[in-house]
Amino acid sequence: MITVKNLTYTYPGAAAETLHGLNFEIDAGEIFGFLGPSGAGKSTTQNILIGLLKNYGGSIQVMGREVSAWGPDYYEHLGVSFEMPNHYLKLTALENLQHFRSLYSGPTLQPQAVLERVGLKADADKKVGEFSKGMKIRLNVARSIIHNPQVLFLDEPTNGLDPVNARNIKDLVLELRSRGTTVFVTTHDMMVADELCDRVAFITAGNISVIDAPATLKKRYGRRALRVEYMNSAQDIQYQEFPLDGLGGNADFINLLNTAHRLETIHSQETTLDNIFIEVTGEELTV
Repeated sequence: MITVKNLTYTYPGAAAETLHGLNFEIDAGEIFGFLGPSGAGKSTTQNILIGLLKNYGGSIQVMGREVSAWGPDYYEHLGVSFEMPNHYLKLTALENLQHFRSLYSGPTLQPQAVLERVGLKADADKKVGEFSKGMKIRLNVARSIIHNPQVLFLDEPTNGLDPVNARNIKDLVLELRSRGTTVFVTTHDMMVADELCDRVAFITAGNISVIDAPATLKKRYGRRALRVEYMNSAQDIQYQEFPLDGLGGNADFINLLNTAHRLETIHSQETTLDNIFIEVTGEELTV
């Protein structure tokens, strides 16, 4: 669906490049995470992919056509939800969606149904100027999917949302993926990426250092060990670690399971995407 080859970009008047030869591909129906700290090049890359920034170097093909060769019809196929909400504040949520759906020539979804899907059905007739930040973000997502796009760009899609609404938006993204939508997620939130993304790319200072599935990365960089927390007969909490390899025949492990006063927890020593990012790039994920 998206093929990026040797993408470079320098902002007008800047002395140095912002992007230094990025290469990646995104399959149709894939959720692809673009992960990095503020200033890494995430938004620059997204803005080139959606056609907002011109005069890039290299090649970007979306749906089989170079981005620079697309005309206005490009946006019939794209949905974009920016991190900073931008709506007509004097209009209601329903009026906003009715306006934006009118801009598309193809079929669109019913605004009321989309508002219900993002948890805003009860607020459909409320002016957006009265919305909280989280409500505006959810309306952003609703607006980005009103025309059933083939490719959806989400910039920090759960930023500012409470856990319930964040879960709802993540479920919506997974639902769209199941219908064949290709999703490009830019975020610094590794938990969101771990839950949603089929593959992730780590970007720092305009360079991609690794691209792979979250589960594969955690296996590659994690320790093959099992940590057992248990309570001994003196009611003290103790810890022991055992190698995963040959665990079934490890006499010490089996003995602990049989003799511990009470088992508290058993965890494999799987690492996190945050830790992997720091190990791979040498940088921390700051907003």
